[in-house]
Amino acid sequence: MDDRRPALSQSHRKLNPMPPKHPMIQTVRTATLEIAYEAHGPSDGTHVILLHGFPYDPRAFDAVAAGLAEAGLRVIVPYLRGYGPTRFLSADTMRSGQQAALAQDLLDLMDALGIERAGLAGYDWGGRAACIVAALSPHRVIGLATGNGYNIQNIAASAIPQHAEAEYRYWYQYYLHTTRGAAGLASDRRGFCRFLWHLWSPTWTFDDACFNASAASFDNADFVEVVVHSYRHRYAYVAGDPAYDAIERALATIPSIAIPTISICGRDDGVAPPPSADRDATRFTGLYRRIILPGVGHNMPQEAPNATIEALLELVRPR
Repeated sequence: MDDRRPALSQSHRKLNPMPPKHPMIQTVRTATLEIAYEAHGPSDGTHVILLHGFPYDPRAFDAVAAGLAEAGLRVIVPYLRGYGPTRFLSADTMRSGQQAALAQDLLDLMDALGIERAGLAGYDWGGRAACIVAALSPHRVIGLATGNGYNIQNIAASAIPQHAEAEYRYWYQYYLHTTRGAAGLASDRRGFCRFLWHLWSPTWTFDDACFNASAASFDNADFVEVVVHSYRHRYAYVAGDPAYDAIERALATIPSIAIPTISICGRDDGVAPPPSADRDATRFTGLYRRIILPGVGHNMPQEAPNATIEALLELVRPR
């Protein structure tokens, strides 16, 4: 990003403003889903869409949404497929968790709500959807705040092993490739996901109420199937939904992102710690910079709401 812009503050540990009571959940229908979402801020404000990851839900963005709404933005926070009240319209639709499906859901949501362009922020699965839309449909995106940089999967290269230090962090993915792992997630969704919260955000202190507020979203009937498919598809162990073949072919080219972008990384991220050299920088051809937040793990918007708010305001306000 242009060095003339002010640096983000380091006050990311302060939860200010305080999040309001959770807004009423609304729904909108697309060709595939009834997508549940929460809306904040004035209806005529610039749109920002906040996209959660696995295993989280919109509660990760409560403080961020409140801050952006206070600044006059219209904030939409959807529940991804397989989470919370979001539902498939047909029992015959593949419960796919592949990256192309997540991106198409985002575009379908924007179309259904009449949103021509929006600022996007996401991490983990949500960051993947945001990066894909920014890469393939840049005319729909004002600016991108992405957790941990370039999130588009290079499935063709997924069989190439990484260093053991990186591989061990992905144990949960390999576990879910097996029948035993799928059964383990199905039999103890909350225990499985809470363990990941601890591993991925070792410096973040959360209580039962905080976790349970998000864990309710994991009770979705399609959660396990969508999650298992996601981690099997990213290694090409299962086929994707043919409806998304064209998008997957486009993603196989590893498209660059020209939209103004800020990559937000937690220094203490237990699953994707930021490397000292920003290897993703070449994937971004527009204004771009990376910030690394000390004392922050994988759940960046919930752990560092102020930094997330500041990044989005920098990206979506007129330059």
